[in-house]
Amino acid sequence: MAFPDDVLTEDEQVVLHLRPHWRTLVRPALVLALAVAALVAAWILLPAGDAGRIAGYLVTGLLLALVLVFSLVPYLRWRSTHYLFTDERVLLQWGILNRERRDIPLARINDHAMRQRVVERIFGCGTLTIDSVGDRGQSVLVDVPRVGQVQTTLYELAEAHHDRHSLGDGEMREILTDMRDGRPLRSGRPARDGGPVRDGGPVRDAAS
Repeated sequence: MAFPDDVLTEDEQVVLHLRPHWRTLVRPALVLALAVAALVAAWILLPAGDAGRIAGYLVTGLLLALVLVFSLVPYLRWRSTHYLFTDERVLLQWGILNRERRDIPLARINDHAMRQRVVERIFGCGTLTIDSVGDRGQSVLVDVPRVGQVQTTLYELAEAHHDRHSLGDGEMREILTDMRDGRPLRSGRPARDGGPVRDGGPVRDAAS
């Protein structure tokens, strides 16, 4: 259940690829260990004969069902959950059979908060909440490993993305001056008034 690379754009760079903290596997591992111990004890202690053999089969079936529900399913859920942080977005994916995926562009992130309970501080994990513009609003990432460092990385990614996709004050003043004076904008800047474009910038209609 590795994360597929084909969901990334050509120039997109992965910064962090995480799964929920390994502490989520402690309970499934304990259930598996207890089930194995109970199975061994049952086959040793049950009486010999057909009655004991039938009882052993029943105990085995019950323990297998418990392992399936409380060990295998949580493990597969952990394996299929991905927290991916790139230089363009936060991508969340989960689901064993029915897969779900959510993209949160860095440009739409309004705020993010981290919360750690006492036990989570001991294990070094926590909950990261991301607020974004849109109908779905808030995304909650539970059991994030090194959640404090992840939050710092998310802040740095959002700031770097903003710097790459925003104009500086000097550039904005140049654009406004060019538009006010009717001069063509410099190559690579988009036309702002919807008029015809020449030499990389808009030109005013002769009638105006």
